[in-house]
Order: sequence, then C-alpha cells, then structure tokens
Amino acid sequence: METLRVSGKSRPNSVAGAIAALLRSQGEVEVQAIGPTAVNQAVKAIAIARGYIAPDNLDLLVKPAFVKLELRTDEHAESEERTALRFSIKSQPLNP
Repeated sequence: METLRVSGKSRPNSVAGAIAALLRSQGEVEVQAIGPTAVNQAVKAIAIARGYIAPDNLDLLVKPAFVKLELRTDEHAESEERTALRFSIKSQPLNP
C-alpha cells in the first residue's frame, strides 16, 4: 500500500489529487501526518478527495490510528521516535 506523507506546508488540493488517483488505481492508500498543522492539512485533503472520487461512483472509508515512527534528522544523528497519525483509506462503492 502506498504511503503519502503530509506536512504542514502540503497543499490539500494536491494531496487530494494523489489520494484520489491511488484510490482509483489501487483501492487503498495510507496518509501519515506529524503535528497539528500537518494533521489539519491531511484531513482537509481527505475531505477534498472524497469529492474527487464521487463522480466515479466511489466513496471512501477512513480509519485513523496513532503510530510510532523512527525519524532520522541526518545520516549521523540518532533516530528520534515521533508519534504520527496514520489514516488508512479504502475506496468503496458509493451508496445511492
């Protein structure tokens, strides 16, 4: 499953386009965000993506979860553990 990483500077419309494309082609995608601004951008992108896939008679199912990630700031630094939000998203047929 493809994982999209969203930052606080990510543009929701661009992320939404990527989410919609992956839902159409693969049926599922994960979106990860660390920090409140990034989570806000991710949630907006998911909402926008829902509108993008509706004309294809698709809806989405989202399961949010907390995950621990090992982040390395540079190649010589020790890794740092951070908590992220992971949104597991799957497409499903749109109910009439």
